[in-house]
Amino acid sequence: MSGESELSAAEAPGSGSGSESATASTTVSASTSVPGPQAPASERRLHFLTPLRRAWVPIAATVGILAQQGENVTEWVSAVSALLRVVALTALVLVFGVYGFLSWWFTHYAVTDTELRIRSGLLFRRTAHIRLDRIQAVDVTRPLLARIAGVAKLRLDVIGTDDKDELAFLGESDAVALRAELLARAAGFAPAEAVVVGEAPERELLRVSPRDLAVSLLLTLSVVAGVAGGLAAPVAVWWLSSSPWAAAVALLPVLGAVWKGSAGRYLAEYDWTVAESPDGLRLDHGLLDRAHETVPPGRVQTVRIVEPLLWRRRGWVRVELAVAGSKNDVLVPVATRAAAYAVVARVLPGVDLAGLVFAPSPRSGSRWVVPVWWKGYGLAVSEDVFAARRGRLCRRTEIVPHAKVQSVRRSQGPWERARGVADVHVDTGANATVTARLRAASEADALLYAQAARSRTSRASARPDRWMT
Repeated sequence: MSGESELSAAEAPGSGSGSESATASTTVSASTSVPGPQAPASERRLHFLTPLRRAWVPIAATVGILAQQGENVTEWVSAVSALLRVVALTALVLVFGVYGFLSWWFTHYAVTDTELRIRSGLLFRRTAHIRLDRIQAVDVTRPLLARIAGVAKLRLDVIGTDDKDELAFLGESDAVALRAELLARAAGFAPAEAVVVGEAPERELLRVSPRDLAVSLLLTLSVVAGVAGGLAAPVAVWWLSSSPWAAAVALLPVLGAVWKGSAGRYLAEYDWTVAESPDGLRLDHGLLDRAHETVPPGRVQTVRIVEPLLWRRRGWVRVELAVAGSKNDVLVPVATRAAAYAVVARVLPGVDLAGLVFAPSPRSGSRWVVPVWWKGYGLAVSEDVFAARRGRLCRRTEIVPHAKVQSVRRSQGPWERARGVADVHVDTGANATVTARLRAASEADALLYAQAARSRTSRASARPDRWMT
């Protein structure tokens, strides 16, 4: 049975009396505040091509029912005349068209001083109130057919929700203008100013070439293993079962996984561009479906540097992020170490990743707890960040700013206790945990309280998490 102790980052020895600690840990959610009176806002409709998208819902349901009935449908069709078939098809088209039109007609959105309000629903009305100060990111995505039609989808990451709210579809220019208006109002601009502020200027920091992206996928062991497994699994099933159908059933999910990790990833990360603007780092990428995403300033909880084995000779790394309430988890798909560190410096101002010195786990106890692989663990603590390293074939370095630490925990299993080592876990606001494994027990005890104190003082001096500030 493992032993574990936990210390909130708001508590540390010498932080005050018990009553003061209780008061400090009592917070009031911003979502419970009662908004004041708002100025009336003009409601707007989506793009006029949106009914075509809405009509696909009943069409897909009807096709599914017809496919399920199969032979019965064939008998029904053959039993009626050609005229009745044309009338029935025309009626279905009209019904689907009317449904799409009414769904579009009863969908409105409006931007007020404090929120984005979306009203939708034909039979059952739904009104979503999205507070501007709770918005994490506003992304503009352009699927292939939408790009051809000149429309775009606006997707919003909101604190406290797992699913993204979206407006689909808007004209491309309208989507960009609405995104700029939402960011400006969230930054505190007056409504009249927010409309005329427009899209903030940007400066390109990094662009990933298609060649480097393709080579990086070929040098990724997980992709190579996935392709090899995708080829071997159906052959093995066919050989054992002597059934081509069983092999096909085994092949389909494997092909889906291989596609997602290789060709699908290439299409999604094609022409990856990182640009800097007052509202954060802008990410543009995609070959078929083009996405325009934003990394909000000051809201990044964790940065992860990934170094696959075959990338190291080229000096390449991949940068991933953890942002509370957001699913945008990739900052740089592949780049040289120097270029990637320059981009990370924009996310974590003042942090010098190249200057971090990692202390390895103690050999005496660690080699008996985790043989061979213990050499991949390391820890570095600077004035700004807590950084932990793990892995030998694929090295991962996770960096957490002290101000983003929610709690610190120390855990020690029976075998670790016998060898005199322990683990220190740092929890962040993105439901993520960074673990410094196999530290000396005395070092882990000191680190537990020291990290809580660093986090408390760092939050007191941290800059506000606001847009365009």
